[in-house]
Amino acid sequence: MRSIGTLTRADLAESINRRVGLSRADSLEMVESVLGHLCEALSEGENVKISGFGTFLLRDKAERVGRNPKTGVEVPITPRRVLTFRASQMLKDRICAGG
Repeated sequence: MRSIGTLTRADLAESINRRVGLSRADSLEMVESVLGHLCEALSEGENVKISGFGTFLLRDKAERVGRNPKTGVEVPITPRRVLTFRASQMLKDRICAGG
């Protein structure tokens, strides 16, 4: 059953179980495997593109100076790598069309 507001691993496994007919254990193993491959690729510095869904992109941000909004004190922000997601046009169209 779908959780309200959040799609979980269990929800994905349940959907595979119903649509494909794999056992619940095999469905959950498949979900874990896909997520594991995705995480491994990202941790190795690769971007991940899922056709018709979107792209997970890694960006390196340079060191910069930030400001504490309360006090106005300048603080250096260290360089870091961030993960972003860009939805495909197909996904955007489905979301905007409501279905």
